[in-house]
Amino acid sequence: MKSKKIIKDSKFNIKICGISLHEILWYFTLFSIAGLLVETIYCYQTTGIIESRKGLIWGPFCPIYGIGATFLIICLNKYKDNPLKLFLYGVLLGSILEYFMSFALEAVYGTRFWDYSYLKLNLNGRISLIYSLFWGILAIFLMRLLKPFFDKFINRILNIATVSIELTLLLFLIFDSIATVYSISIYKERAIAKYYNIPEKPCGKIEAFVNNKLFSDKYMKKSFPNLRFIDNFGKEIFIRDIIS
Repeated sequence: MKSKKIIKDSKFNIKICGISLHEILWYFTLFSIAGLLVETIYCYQTTGIIESRKGLIWGPFCPIYGIGATFLIICLNKYKDNPLKLFLYGVLLGSILEYFMSFALEAVYGTRFWDYSYLKLNLNGRISLIYSLFWGILAIFLMRLLKPFFDKFINRILNIATVSIELTLLLFLIFDSIATVYSISIYKERAIAKYYNIPEKPCGKIEAFVNNKLFSDKYMKKSFPNLRFIDNFGKEIFIRDIIS
């Protein structure tokens, strides 16, 4: 009996700069997982501690890697055979991405994840010339080595994954992102209230269950151990030091 060939919905075969929506979804997912693995290993090697470095409340995802890699792949795909253009556009696009991701991460997590103010030729401490040049090198490495490697896995996935599986994954990632922003928000509110000795606001049973059980201090502290906020004196406060 011949195996059926899975036909993808035409809506999902739309391509952006030669990259299909199917591929974009899987690039984001796989690079987010790979990024979490890299972050975890790096944390262990530098601190000797296995610590959560995930960016979403559920699942093994570090989305900054998924967003960064997918953005560069889409923008640089047509230059994949030209190392010089990959480098030059990598410097430009990587710097733009890093600058705006700095703002986005600060808005969600309450602190900067990097600050290049100590380096010469930096822009607001968010990007610097030396790291912009690294983006160029990374672009070549990504497009000439990593992308072909990941494409092998994605091609296998596309041969077995149905549109319903991909839609489920997409909806989960969207819901996961919304839940992450909400959980971090209430976690910060609880920490700030405790820091300033502000009485806890009354809430309904469902809200209390979600806030205190589903997104409990213990769970949030384990999931996002490096969350911080800035107090009224401009001091950076680790939430883990407030939450017992």
